[in-house]
Amino acid sequence: MNRKADVLKKSFKISIDNHHLCAQWIRPGNGVGSQNNSNNGCNDRPILVFLHEGLGSIAQWRDFPGRLCRATDCCGLVYERWGFGNSDALLRDRSSQYLYDEAFNTLPQILKACHINRSILIGHSDGGTIALLHAANNHNKVLGLITEAAHVFVEEITLAGIKKAVKAYKNSNLKAKLAQYHGENTDRIFHTWADTWLDPSFRNWNIEAYLPMITAPLLAIQGENDEYGSLAQVKSIVDHVMGPAKSLIIPDCGHIPHHQALEIVLAVMKSFIEQLINFKLFLPE
Repeated sequence: MNRKADVLKKSFKISIDNHHLCAQWIRPGNGVGSQNNSNNGCNDRPILVFLHEGLGSIAQWRDFPGRLCRATDCCGLVYERWGFGNSDALLRDRSSQYLYDEAFNTLPQILKACHINRSILIGHSDGGTIALLHAANNHNKVLGLITEAAHVFVEEITLAGIKKAVKAYKNSNLKAKLAQYHGENTDRIFHTWADTWLDPSFRNWNIEAYLPMITAPLLAIQGENDEYGSLAQVKSIVDHVMGPAKSLIIPDCGHIPHHQALEIVLAVMKSFIEQLINFKLFLPE
């Protein structure tokens, strides 16, 4: 167990569909539960569930989940999807339906295995899209959701950003940087991610039809200079969901607001979560 600034962390494995996913409990204060995959020891506040980006892992969140859990006095769950970080290697090609698979199949199994009945989803990039899809299909189990740089349709800026990343993977130290987190899985997860988004058949991918099914309160965050998506993504999310929704556009910020504008994002997320818990969401102060 690792303790840092009054946050305790416990790593464990979750068995889903015959493979193991690496996960971590985060709890402010003492104790993180008596069982590896249990939320015993957490208070009665909702669990913050962190969903990483398209090339992400637990370590790539750095200390942000711990800081948010400490600020809100909520327990948190961070996990790595199949093929990422220290989870089992992805042994087959990933379907172009992978975001739906994660939202509708894998995430519900994870929440059940970890005995999480009340959650606030916090998703970055692909993780934000997964959060949106899951919330659309689980009206009564998602208390609220926060997205950072989520995509709901494909844009030219998205494709241009991925093409640039492909060049960097070949010609710079990007591969070595990612390998620090994903080891031998690095090539497969990178090319699977890039190939899926750059496939011409994926050009018409669009989840806007699911957004009106979302009734949980939502906070959509995006950097003004996001290299993978325009502000049209946030506008679509906020305009189409049925629940109360707010957006935050951060100036001089790119694709990773929780690192590039950490203090702003931490404060805004903390406020959103506290209002949500206290049933004062979006009411005038």
